[in-house]
Amino acid sequence: MPSLKEIKIRIASVNNTRKITSAMKMVASSKLHHAQVAIENMLPYENMLEHILKAFLVSTPDVDTPFAQERPVKRVALLVFSSNSSLCGGFNGNVIKMLQNTVNEYLATGIEKDNIIVYPIGRKVAEKVAKMGLKSAGSFIELADKPNSGECQRIAIEIEKLWLEEKIDKVEMIYHHFKSAGTQILTRKTYLPIDLETELNADHERDLTTNVVTKKTQEYLKKHGKAEQPRESKEVKPLNDDFIVEPDLKTVLTSLVPKLLHLMVYTALLDSNASEHAARMVAMQTATDNADELLRGLNLQYNKSRQAAITSELLDIVGGSVNN
Repeated sequence: MPSLKEIKIRIASVNNTRKITSAMKMVASSKLHHAQVAIENMLPYENMLEHILKAFLVSTPDVDTPFAQERPVKRVALLVFSSNSSLCGGFNGNVIKMLQNTVNEYLATGIEKDNIIVYPIGRKVAEKVAKMGLKSAGSFIELADKPNSGECQRIAIEIEKLWLEEKIDKVEMIYHHFKSAGTQILTRKTYLPIDLETELNADHERDLTTNVVTKKTQEYLKKHGKAEQPRESKEVKPLNDDFIVEPDLKTVLTSLVPKLLHLMVYTALLDSNASEHAARMVAMQTATDNADELLRGLNLQYNKSRQAAITSELLDIVGGSVNN
């Protein structure tokens, strides 16, 4: 059984650790607030731009852009977002595990390791990329702590150039999507080619067998008993919402597509940054709670040991008095 001195030293040590974890939790909470404001301001804009552009490409069959063209995958680029520091639970471990699984999937299809290039945003994933012997596109350590739109744009422009030169055939992003302070969703998302399937699947409730274009119009007509008769052909044809494009189609696409790709990188970075602080806040709160529980046990043990020592001393005194 440990002595009273040993227990006191242990209590002091746990107290000091608790102060550290509590302070780290408050710092993470403060950083999370700023990161949460940033992602909440940016995410609706990026989502709406992505929705508009994809809806435009899906519903206009004659529209074509090189960024939406699929081709045989021989060379791959991966944008992987992690943190620079630890003490954030399984945040980095989950990202690294998904990176390993993704690389193994591509290697299993016959793609050589030299044809997989990684953009490691964060020290933890950069270290793992070096250990795995993968090709790194550069150092982006500072970007993980200080999200910068300009640097994200530079990365997006570099990837766009490689795509147009056909030096890469597919680009994916691996990051945590911030849903709430207690929930961060590990996400693997196709960056290039632009994934139009998401837009098609999102519109699965729309009745494609009528010539009424918009979903809201269909719902209104059905509600008021004026739904149009379905066409005889069961073949689903692309929708055409008759977009009026100014000044011209090519100019609009040339402007919107690079902007979307830039915002996708920046939003993923903000998502990852907010998720990191949320994960660290939860981890430090758990550590603080564990320290409190440990302190309760140590204090109880200390009191029991002290009471046992007092009782033993009293018995010695009483026993000595009787003998005398």
